[in-house]
Amino acid sequence: MAKLYRLLTEEDTSAFCHKVSGALAKGWELYGDPSYAFDSANNVMRCAQAVTKEVEADYSPDMKLGQQ
Repeated sequence: MAKLYRLLTEEDTSAFCHKVSGALAKGWELYGDPSYAFDSANNVMRCAQAVTKEVEADYSPDMKLGQQ
């Protein structure tokens, strides 16, 4: 059994909310508070949210975390 970690990032739009909601629907759990930062190169706000999930498989760096 392994506990997996992902950091979801996106511009501060509904796309970020959909990305997090999709992860939650697949069994990922929120880990900590979301973060916001200004991306001066693209002149937009960016969001980040960490999520974790326990899976039956052993961890491998080759795992496709988004498919778990």
